[in-house]
Amino acid sequence: MALAKIKKGDRVVVLAGRDKGKRGEVIEVRPKESRALVRGVNMVRRHQRQTAKDEGGIISKEAPIHVSNLAVEDPRDGKPTRVGIKTLEDGSRVRVAKRSGEVIAEKSA
Repeated sequence: MALAKIKKGDRVVVLAGRDKGKRGEVIEVRPKESRALVRGVNMVRRHQRQTAKDEGGIISKEAPIHVSNLAVEDPRDGKPTRVGIKTLEDGSRVRVAKRSGEVIAEKSA
């Protein structure tokens, strides 16, 4: 099983596009499309029809952004970093920040 570089719950920095420099939390990853939804990033306005549970009108929501335009935030200083994989003594594999060498904490759901 391959370990993904960007996962749900990660804090990421946008590297390119109109939201360059913005930070947010990954709320959904779409590996087949190589895209991710990031809270508060790549906002689009959509016309929504009224339904029994939702009100109609123009709503703002996040659109998927390509993962090549995202970098994980370094846990130590908050700057963008690449992600590496390190095998621990007990055989488990963890993601580490290439910038500082710190382990990127797994977000428990």
